[in-house]
Amino acid sequence: MEIIHALGRRKTAIARIYLKEGKGIIRVNKRDYKEFFPTATLHYVVEQPFLLTDNIGKYDVDVNLRGGGITGQAEALRLAISRALLKIDPEYRPVLKEKGLLKRDPRMVERKKPGQPKARKKFQFSKR
Repeated sequence: MEIIHALGRRKTAIARIYLKEGKGIIRVNKRDYKEFFPTATLHYVVEQPFLLTDNIGKYDVDVNLRGGGITGQAEALRLAISRALLKIDPEYRPVLKEKGLLKRDPRMVERKKPGQPKARKKFQFSKR
């Protein structure tokens, strides 16, 4: 099996992954993903595509992550892994789609407007 390349994005985080057959090692920026992502919740987010498709321990994933925070990075990685698994076997599509793992989340940070301290917050109004 050749190496499969896929891309995932979330907010400003970008995950480029290289998936190949192996023992289930996930390396993020040359570190183990359990070391890179501190909480069990984020570990589950990363493993979710493999759990749903019964592929735990079958593929090695090498990841380049850049931008965003840890949650956005974990979700970007989840999307990239889901897309790579689809390239391997299109039969996984209904399972992944049902859980919403194939949809790129379009929500971004709203920009700050001039004359306001933040995007929606206003300076205190004084009538007199």
